Amino acid sequence: MAGQRPFNPGVSLAGAVDLEALKHQVKAEPGQAGGAPAAGGYVIDTTENTFQAMVQTSATFPILLLLWVPTDDRLFDMARQLGNAVNQLNGQIQLSRIDIASNSSIAQAFQVQGAPALFALINGRPMPILQGLPSAEEMQQIVDTVIPNLVAAAQQAGVTGSAPYSGDPNSDAANSASAASAQEQVPPEHQEAYMLAQQGDYAGAAAAYEKVLEADPNDARAARERAKALLLARSANANVREVRAAAADNPDDVEAQRAVADIDMIGGQIQDAFDRLLDFVAAGHKADIEPVRKRLLEYFTIPEPTDERLKRARRRLATLMY
Repeated sequence: MAGQRPFNPGVSLAGAVDLEALKHQVKAEPGQAGGAPAAGGYVIDTTENTFQAMVQTSATFPILLLLWVPTDDRLFDMARQLGNAVNQLNGQIQLSRIDIASNSSIAQAFQVQGAPALFALINGRPMPILQGLPSAEEMQQIVDTVIPNLVAAAQQAGVTGSAPYSGDPNSDAANSASAASAQEQVPPEHQEAYMLAQQGDYAGAAAAYEKVLEADPNDARAARERAKALLLARSANANVREVRAAAADNPDDVEAQRAVADIDMIGGQIQDAFDRLLDFVAAGHKADIEPVRKRLLEYFTIPEPTDERLKRARRRLATLMY
């Protein structure tokens, strides 16, 4: 990958004042004159509340992550070039921009000390691309070579879906209309649960979707969104290293295995999550079949019904139960 240089200190997350960053700070909003390029097209802005949902979508299409500060004018040209390159690929890849000054926990998760930093995300797995401001040559390499290579790598990994289009990035009106349109697509009975999930209240969203299912047990969308909300409520803030270490240290503990399966699901590693729990039962833990079955039935509502991984897992679970 390009640009393996030390991080540009740009914006310090430790609280120190960076005079250079202050000198380049602008007050205009993205899309306004003198401000950063606006999101739109296949470019989105991600926050701590929407981060896990964004990670999940990397199992459907590849994502380019730009960790930046949208008030630092030194980063505008980079953001604009990345956005243009991504939008030209018509949904084969998405650019997700994260303001690390406002979302410091994400920066900490990526061990980023300053902006900009560039990562790729495929099937929940992050890959570093660039640290610090790129030179003109590095930027050209990213646009001409790195981004197409990411699309190809995703396709080889079976990640072949298309990112959603969110309107003309040069039109604030279009962006507003797109957001309104997305809101309108949510069924009225789902609105409360949907808003709670958008706000990061996943437990509240799960409870609200449960009420929807009580009224209509056949609402497949509510079942899927409830399962996703329960998953994120349990494990969105889990320490991945600790969870995986606990599972490795306690191979006979069903709760440790269910916890790491949650991490796999959040990361888009659906097959790994299915196999982990099914292999656990097959390895001589038939006494734990019920908690495994309940967790798998929850997972089974998340992929598309036609997903071959789902069909295989259902058949294997049925075999293990009898």
